[in-house]
Formats: sequence, C-alpha cells, structure tokens
Amino acid sequence: MLMKRDQSTLLVVDIQERLLPHIHEGQAVLDNAVWLVKVAQRLGVPVMASEQYPKGIGHTVAVLRGLTVPGAVAEKLHFSCVAAKCLDGLSGSERPQVVVAGTESHVCVLQTVLDLRGQGKEVFVVAEAVGSRRPSDKELALARMRSHGVHIVSREMVAFEWLGQAGSDEFREISREFLK
Repeated sequence: MLMKRDQSTLLVVDIQERLLPHIHEGQAVLDNAVWLVKVAQRLGVPVMASEQYPKGIGHTVAVLRGLTVPGAVAEKLHFSCVAAKCLDGLSGSERPQVVVAGTESHVCVLQTVLDLRGQGKEVFVVAEAVGSRRPSDKELALARMRSHGVHIVSREMVAFEWLGQAGSDEFREISREFLK
C-alpha cells in the first residue's frame, strides 16, 4: 500500500536534547526528521511528537519543537507511545497510516511501531530518520520491525507517495525546495 497524505500522520519519537548527542549519526537523523516535518506541513499531513521523560533527557530539540504546533508534543514515561496513551487526542492520531522518525530505534521507536501495528495501523519507518546509540541496535530494530509488517522506507519515498503525481504547482514547489 502507498502512503497517502490524507490518511497519514507523521510521528517524531523522542528526538531530545540530552539524547541526540549520543545517537550514532544523530545530526543526520535530526536533519532528516526536520525535512520530513517540513514536507508534512507543506502537504497538510499532521505532525505529532513524543518526549521520553523530559525531566531526565530534556525536551524535543529546539529546531523540531519550533516546527510543531502547540499541543502536538506529548510527554511519556512508557517507552511505547501507544502504551503511554500519549497520542490519544492529538491531531492525526485517528489516521490509519503512521510515518515514523525518531530515537532510539531499538527502544521507543520499536515498541511504539509494534504497538501501532497491534492497533491495526499501517506503519512506515523512515530508515534515515531513526537512530540508536549503536548502529547494530538500529539494524536489529529495523529487521525486527520489518518481520512484523512494518514498512521500512526512505524520506523521498514518503514525499513522492504523499505527492502522488508530478506536473502540479505543488509538485514543482516541493521538488524545488526538498527534492534537489
């Protein structure tokens, strides 16, 4: 199944101030998550974010927090956003498709996406927009997610599927700004 913008929401899991510096290739994960948020916003796809125990590991990094609308960032203590029930009521939580970015791949991202699958959601994890402290943990997490029916995708797959076709002013605008 293709990702459709009117059926998708973007979920950014725990890209936080004190955690990000420890993530392997953390700046690339952040840059790709920011890119996804900007594309989602341009195309009218709701964006949700979570923070794992912000008193301990800080809030969502400033650049992402600045892009989210008020009330779109939920705090949690459970590793899974679903177990924490922190997504309930956020704009886009009712949509059947969830595109996911965030950290750590093998903990909060993994548990969240497996629980989302358990709820019957179609889940797409953006490979270059998730990370862990150790690359091996990320690879194991992606393999496990894939084995449970989670789609592992690239950021451009997300953008092109949300766009659906070329030839429009919208496509030219997105292409010029994001698909260089």
